[in-house]
Amino acid sequence: MATFWDYFSVLAPSVGLALIFWLVMRSVFRVDTGEREAKAVLEEREAREWASERASRQADRQADRQAPGGRAQEPPAEGGERPAAGQE
Repeated sequence: MATFWDYFSVLAPSVGLALIFWLVMRSVFRVDTGEREAKAVLEEREAREWASERASRQADRQADRQAPGGRAQEPPAEGGERPAAGQE
């Protein structure tokens, strides 16, 4: 029985450290998985907001291009400003 305790006293610290290492790594991987899921949700929400804003801007541009009489106006000049009347 003394031989068992000799082996146990030699192997116990290594087994204990291996168990602690396994627990730490398991918790790190679980936290990483949670962070990735949270990031994916956030990116999806941001992508939807961006798409919504872009669609709104495109609709505004199309509405701006329509003249009050139903005719299509020319697109704005470079720089985003329309030329003044008579200065074309």
